[in-house]
Amino acid sequence: MARRDIKRIVLAYSGGLDTSIAVKWLQEEYGAEVVTFTADLGQGEEIEPAREKALAAGVRPEHVFIEDVREEFARDYIFPMVRANAVYEGLYLLGTSIARPLIAKRLVEIAHETGADAVAHGATGKGNDQVRFELGFAALDPSLHVIAPWREWDLTSRTKLIAYAESRGLQIPKDKRGEAPFSVDANLWHTSSEGKNLEDPSAQAFEETFQRTLAPEDAPNEAEYIVISFEKGDAVALNGKPYSPAALIERLNELGREHGIGRLDLVENRFVGMKSRGIYETPGGSILMAAHRGIEQITLDRGAMHLKDELMPKYAKILYEGFWFSPEREMLQAAIDHSQHYVTGDVRLRLFKGSVNVVGRHSPMSLYSLEHVTFEEDDVYDQKDAQGFIRLNALRLQLLAARRKRLGENS
Repeated sequence: MARRDIKRIVLAYSGGLDTSIAVKWLQEEYGAEVVTFTADLGQGEEIEPAREKALAAGVRPEHVFIEDVREEFARDYIFPMVRANAVYEGLYLLGTSIARPLIAKRLVEIAHETGADAVAHGATGKGNDQVRFELGFAALDPSLHVIAPWREWDLTSRTKLIAYAESRGLQIPKDKRGEAPFSVDANLWHTSSEGKNLEDPSAQAFEETFQRTLAPEDAPNEAEYIVISFEKGDAVALNGKPYSPAALIERLNELGREHGIGRLDLVENRFVGMKSRGIYETPGGSILMAAHRGIEQITLDRGAMHLKDELMPKYAKILYEGFWFSPEREMLQAAIDHSQHYVTGDVRLRLFKGSVNVVGRHSPMSLYSLEHVTFEEDDVYDQKDAQGFIRLNALRLQLLAARRKRLGENS
């Protein structure tokens, strides 16, 4: 599709400098109307100013979409991920990754509502987000033209971006002038910070980098104990008080912040091939993931738990690489959700100076049997049975040892 054949474009719009420039650039280069969509994902800042910025950039009032999607985000994206215990490369709780499918879905829906020909995003050509957005678009409506300004325009430096903005009368925040770029992505689940001194993986992050957590050494000197209640794998209450999914995460974020929980300094492998270093803060998420593991410990069968643990890295990789709407993610989700039928009960946790520890679990669906594990005398387990069990499991090892001996090989 030629540029001038495109009449209307829906842009994922943050209200920041880059996407404000993208509005003007799309209007000029494509000669098209621009529709903006700004999602309140729980970034923790006022997003309504995005409306005035979009209007100032020439977007028609009826084409400015600002929506609070926090509950949908928590219920339909974060909670399914928590059921999977999803962690990328052993550490990352996927805070940026999990937000992109929802934004992509709403962009496509708004394109349908407004009769748009195209969707656009402000992700750069170096990052994962361009992939995540565009795989979402492809899955939901491949007929839409996709525009990625960073891969098309010649505004290849901060100096050029600022000059372009000034020439179009766009307001430029003071923090965008003169300093090295520093990128922050935030939502209900986490914050992610990249740039400036963080580009040197040997340099410790400045304390000012951390926005959602106190330094652990500044956290209270007394531990706090909380109880999270689960029903079928989803958290539903805190200390006996029911919460909606988003409200629960927000409250856990407050607790995690106070106790310095959820900091992560990570060098990860991006899908596009390079390594990148970032600082992540997931205070409430770290607490919730620990609690979910805790309730699974007494409600999941060993085989189901071990299979879930084998599937989890695959699930996390699928999510990280932007395949949320793929059949393989849906297949894994179905298996994971099936495993959660009996994951119901309460988990008690201790929060103290950067750490979260499970200290108690209780469930009416528990598989834990005190009769079987007690060190005292019992009537349900015959310890002599273990002898035959060990012999059967040792048989193949004995046969391997006999072959090595026959061939004169060292063990």
